[in-house]
Amino acid sequence: MSEPLVLGIESSCDETGIGIVRGTELLASEVASSVDLHVRFGGVVPEVASRAHLEAIVPALERAVTTAGIELNEVDAIAVTAGPGLMGALVVGLAAAKALAASLHKPLYGLNHLVGHVGVDVLEHGPLPKPCLALLVSGGHTSLLLVRDITSDVVEIGATIDDAAGEAYDKVARVLGLPYPGGPVIDALAANGNPAAIRFPRGLTSPRDLEQHRFDFSFSGLKTSVARWVETQKRDGKDVPIEDVAASFQEAVADVLTAKTIDAAQAYGVHDVLLGGGVAANSRLRALLAERCASANLDLRSPSRDLCTDNGAMIAVLGAACVSAGREPSELTIGADSGLPVSEVQLRVRA
Repeated sequence: MSEPLVLGIESSCDETGIGIVRGTELLASEVASSVDLHVRFGGVVPEVASRAHLEAIVPALERAVTTAGIELNEVDAIAVTAGPGLMGALVVGLAAAKALAASLHKPLYGLNHLVGHVGVDVLEHGPLPKPCLALLVSGGHTSLLLVRDITSDVVEIGATIDDAAGEAYDKVARVLGLPYPGGPVIDALAANGNPAAIRFPRGLTSPRDLEQHRFDFSFSGLKTSVARWVETQKRDGKDVPIEDVAASFQEAVADVLTAKTIDAAQAYGVHDVLLGGGVAANSRLRALLAERCASANLDLRSPSRDLCTDNGAMIAVLGAACVSAGREPSELTIGADSGLPVSEVQLRVRA
């Protein structure tokens, strides 16, 4: 049997992504971002994101099909993000996928956005080791996943109990008077700062916290600590060394993320670690995780920065894996699920 040709649609937040793959070969990946529309609000506005998806999805689809050099009726399946994400944004992508599946008489696969971030790595590095441990870090999610089978067996062993890492970056950027989104700006400033200048707290790392939340994350307290430190400096008439604050904050985030990842890998006897999600593009996180994995004799995999952020290719390749594994397609009656648990790789029937 030839490798399945799958079209993937991603619209969970502020990127409209269309990807086309043949098995694990990437043929096209088109992404239209609406981030510029959200800058003046300091964060993603769901209604604005939904309208942007409506405007971008057809042009992105046309570009992807042209780039891939195929006809739409050649695809073997349509894959789409069914959740988690912003409800209005998800509905746009799901409606487009259903329309394509129905009109082309192709099977539909409603898939989990978070698992897509794990699966996208096979486009660059081949089949995932079984099992592997995935650290997913994004604007809305920070999770540790034990992945035994990308199409059917994904278990969340740790998650954020409040702010995700990406949210913390955006909030700290606001405190420092920096533009949205905060992640790239803080990363750039941190390169010229001293990460040891300020000892910001490491959330959920005390002995008591580790008893209940060994593999969980918390960044709300860190964000508050940065805000109070900056406020105190200003109150006392002192300058705020933005680069040092950025570097010290970023070091606290990377320290916790990487330490808990190594601990989880060793606790579960997993040799292979995968880094994914939008914040996986962060330079310090990538460097520190690579350093600590090497010290612990663990193999680290991470997709390129372009594939870390939300894109249709990650949904397409997860769909191709489901087709190859013989998974039954989803019903056309499925609805978007903004809180879809990561353990549910595929949404098959209406809840």
